[in-house]
Amino acid sequence: MADMLFDRTVGMLGKVLDLRQQKQQVIASNIANAETPGYSPTRMTFEADLKEALSSRGSSITVTHPGHLPIAGLGGMQQVQGRVLRTPDKSGIGDRNGVKTDQELVSLAENELLFEAAAQNLSKKLGMLKYVASGGQ
Repeated sequence: MADMLFDRTVGMLGKVLDLRQQKQQVIASNIANAETPGYSPTRMTFEADLKEALSSRGSSITVTHPGHLPIAGLGGMQQVQGRVLRTPDKSGIGDRNGVKTDQELVSLAENELLFEAAAQNLSKKLGMLKYVASGGQ
């Protein structure tokens, strides 16, 4: 039902927020285990999968008349879960903990910025819908 109420952009931004939040947890776990001997850091990737889901039609419905509006479905976007990959330390130096704290902090900051950008875009989109629903008042 929500797919019919909102367009593809709202669904995509909601999915991005979910995935960014999960990525934040993965990065935070790496930082929390920076001093744990033998800990292998993890990375979460989802951007390529999301891009592929967005580019695919995800529907076999075709527009039969030039005046018809295209379906604004989410296609396979809701199936995008992201991938968490563990990267063991191969240097053989020290306690075999592969966490590079500086790198994790940069990833954390980047992910926070991208989360905030998606949240602001979603807020603006919903604000426009609220404006239209209230009759421009």
